[in-house]
Amino acid sequence: MDFLNNYLIYLIPVFGVVGIAVMLIKSAWVTKQDPGDGAMTELSGYIADGAMAFLRAEWKVLSYFVVIAVILLAYSGTTVQTSSWTIAISFIVGAFLSAFAGYLGMRIATKANVRTTQAAKTSLAKALQVSFTGGTVMGLGVAGIAILGLGSLFIILYQVYVVNVHGSVNGVEMQKALDILAGFSLGAESIALFARVGGGIYTKAADVGADLVGKVEAGIPEDDVRNPATIADNVGDNVGDVAGMGADLFGSYVATILATMVLGREIVSHDNFGGIAPILLPMLIAGLGLIFSIVGASFVKIKNETDSVQKALNMGNWISILLTAIAAFFAVRWLMPENMNIRGVDFTKSDVYLAIVVGLVVGTLMSIITEYYTAMGKRPVLGIVRQSSTGHATNIIAGLAVGMESTVLPILVLAAGIYGSFHFAGLYGVAIAAAGMMATTAMQLAIDAFGPIADNAGGIAEMSGLPPEVRERTDNLDAVGNTTAATGKGFAIASAALTSLALFAAFVGVAGIDHIDIYKADVLAGLFVGGMIPFIFSALAISAVGRAAMAMVEEVRRQFHEIPGIMEYKAKPEYEKCVAISTKASLREMMAPGLIALITPIIIGFIFGPEVLGGMLAGVTVSGVLMGIFQSNAGGAWDNAKKSFEKGVEINGEMYYKKSEPHKASVTGDTVGDPFKDTSGPSMNILIKLMSIVSLVIAPHLNKTHTIPVSTTQNPIKREIKAPLAANILYKLEKHQ
Repeated sequence: MDFLNNYLIYLIPVFGVVGIAVMLIKSAWVTKQDPGDGAMTELSGYIADGAMAFLRAEWKVLSYFVVIAVILLAYSGTTVQTSSWTIAISFIVGAFLSAFAGYLGMRIATKANVRTTQAAKTSLAKALQVSFTGGTVMGLGVAGIAILGLGSLFIILYQVYVVNVHGSVNGVEMQKALDILAGFSLGAESIALFARVGGGIYTKAADVGADLVGKVEAGIPEDDVRNPATIADNVGDNVGDVAGMGADLFGSYVATILATMVLGREIVSHDNFGGIAPILLPMLIAGLGLIFSIVGASFVKIKNETDSVQKALNMGNWISILLTAIAAFFAVRWLMPENMNIRGVDFTKSDVYLAIVVGLVVGTLMSIITEYYTAMGKRPVLGIVRQSSTGHATNIIAGLAVGMESTVLPILVLAAGIYGSFHFAGLYGVAIAAAGMMATTAMQLAIDAFGPIADNAGGIAEMSGLPPEVRERTDNLDAVGNTTAATGKGFAIASAALTSLALFAAFVGVAGIDHIDIYKADVLAGLFVGGMIPFIFSALAISAVGRAAMAMVEEVRRQFHEIPGIMEYKAKPEYEKCVAISTKASLREMMAPGLIALITPIIIGFIFGPEVLGGMLAGVTVSGVLMGIFQSNAGGAWDNAKKSFEKGVEINGEMYYKKSEPHKASVTGDTVGDPFKDTSGPSMNILIKLMSIVSLVIAPHLNKTHTIPVSTTQNPIKREIKAPLAANILYKLEKHQ
């Protein structure tokens, strides 16, 4: 047991290695599956080439941003005691791994899509196996890389800035290590925001253009090979819903763990791990969640054509959550001391575990509620379907109402979760609840990523002219994927709310302020400014989709008009021109929303001070959570209302199908909802976390008192750990500086 106590810190990155190893095995399995005939592989090749072209162009643009950020961070790190120039290195590592995680997911998705189409020729069970395994590769890759990167970097920073100087776990030495570690999270979230917004603009510009001209004007199916925008649409599914989502949840995962670690530093812990048990706990729970996500994924399977895909996915999800909850109990009992205190709140190890359970329950309830508001056959979607019978306007009204109504229960659940977790373990309880919720990120992302793979598979089936039963199977998977995508976004925004509150609490401590008084005019003004930011951010993102979609519509109309023989299958559309339009538009339009999130906290903080910045963070968090839930659920409900007509719906005793007037109204609603659910809505969770992380990074510069929330004489390091090579090199560089 002493050996395990001494080397527990090294177990964290080992969990990441296990996740990556399983990911590689599953990736190899997907690659070995049959990719189908020549026409299918040709179409898949177009999609893969377009996705890679976009990523290369995006990385080129973001490299300039990274260089500027690194220079500023390296300089600012030398101006305060609790930071270092090495925060720039941490930022680079976080940014690179975030982009790499998205790239890995996109690579496997562009391989799994055509293999899912081929598998759908055989059975629904085989198609689910291939598509979900592709999603699992994404989930395990993101979680594994995050745990390996964060755990390894923490070991190095802990060795250099705490152990090597015999510093205090609760003092300025550990604060310095965690401030530098925050650079890792800042890099990850920065790339995530640009990837999410850029990918969202790309996919929705193509999707809206393809829908308006292809389905509405030309009357051809959504993924018809004659539609010039259809390849760009399928590329967009990968760069937005796969690469963008991968970077998004990578950043969320890291930010949640970091927030808990920063608050854990304030707890004086008399444990067997040198006083760092509250800091290690969130990383350990994340590692356990990764392992049990692997277990849960093995239960996602069906046998017959009539079996429910949704139930299979839910089974895997429930098993991973339940096993994580059980393992967390023993982890908390083993790591944590019996009695603890944070900012005047006393709590026990049992209270910490109950806070984790609260987080798991909140995440589960958020998924259930989101599924209710967005799934086919439920009251909200059926209401939109019925109101489509009276025209386009009533469809829009119904969708907006569903989105607004869908904020009520999630906010009540979040409020109860915040109150309950704080009741059990103070602010540390809120943070560890978020960590518990995010523990099964690998499973959540696997469920989420399988949707775009199934969507692409259906597109390839349509474009390849495969038999109707193949498209029926891929449509079955795609309809479930729409719901799982919505539940994934609900899960992400819930975790963002708890994480942002934890980051907010950490910011208050590091910035040296005791409270935020909204009776002060400047703080109240900051609160209102913060509440406005999600609105202008959404406006910029949605407007960008609109402008790019207009260009796409004009290009598709031009090709239909100027290239004779397209509609008769005698001429091939110029797919690459539509891909180029989406690529250029998304890279140009993603900059303004991203810079708002990065620059606003810096301007407010340095001009008006930390208390006003705190007021702004409160405003952006509340407003952003509401906007994120509203937009994501409204878009998801509109999408599944449209898909309901593809199977046939009964309205007032009459059946309606594709190409009927109510179906055309539902297509309009889906088109309006596209940027809601895939561009601005899911970006809200990154927006509020990124602004909180930027605030946390600049907090030492805003601290006029230079005080530490707890005594620097508490818990000095009493034991050495074996220094890794990277830690020794960094330590020598620091001494030289």
